[in-house]
Amino acid sequence: MHSDVSQAQLSRSIGVSCQQLQKYENARNRVSASMIYEIGKSLGVPVSRFFEGLAGNGELSREASLLPVDEQIEFIASAEGRRLIERLVQLPPRVRARVSALIAAIAEELGAFDKLPGRSRPQIKASDKAADS
Repeated sequence: MHSDVSQAQLSRSIGVSCQQLQKYENARNRVSASMIYEIGKSLGVPVSRFFEGLAGNGELSREASLLPVDEQIEFIASAEGRRLIERLVQLPPRVRARVSALIAAIAEELGAFDKLPGRSRPQIKASDKAADS
């Protein structure tokens, strides 16, 4: 990573105190996904860089497996992503599941799920379909 960036410079860049940054470094405080994104952006490295070398017990074993994560975190950290999440959490769980299924159907139609290993289209339960009738 960029060793030429001081702790003070990084903390200013991401909008936290030096003390808070030290807490992140020493694992005394959890680091949110959006903060990991900001740190990566400030250091000029992809988010996956922070997860290199993890392996075993279901943990990530290759940096390549994190590539979609970078895009997802970047979207979640964006203004558009935050607005979408704020709106989604206001919906009842059943409606949220149906919105998810609709988005998945559109993405599948456009071929987006073909690019993501292990992803499949969420299904709407028969009880949800019957409720529409």
